[in-house]
Amino acid sequence: MSSLVETCIELGKPVIEEMGYILVNAEYVKEGKNFVLRYFVDSDHGVDIDECSVISEKISKLLDASDPIKEEYVLEISSPGAERVLKSKIEIKNAVNKYVNIRLYAPINNNKEYEGDLIAFEGDILTIRYKDNNKYRSIDIDYNKIAKIRLAIKF
Repeated sequence: MSSLVETCIELGKPVIEEMGYILVNAEYVKEGKNFVLRYFVDSDHGVDIDECSVISEKISKLLDASDPIKEEYVLEISSPGAERVLKSKIEIKNAVNKYVNIRLYAPINNNKEYEGDLIAFEGDILTIRYKDNNKYRSIDIDYNKIAKIRLAIKF
């Protein structure tokens, strides 16, 4: 993570949390001809476009006052999405009791992918309850064996 993004996180995080939201991530990227500073925010009830607008106004004033970015850029406040990637142990811990998709570096029980309810995350072990041939099963997966974990939508 660049020092510019870290600075923007340090500036924005307290404001976002004070408003009752969680800062999931931030990025500063070039998209086409524009630079974009994007904050990904969430809450227990999700985040709608009106809430993003209010957060954007507060963050914009803060960034204008401290001016950490010298070039012209676009500020975006966004929800991380319904199927967002969980990038840290804290995010995984917060996803307990939610439906997730896990991809592994190497197969466990001949499967490299599991989808089901994350029922526990203790130490470095995740416990998933998943459906296998119309039967529910549980499996413990070591955190270090996970290539990617994301929230999933249950159909």
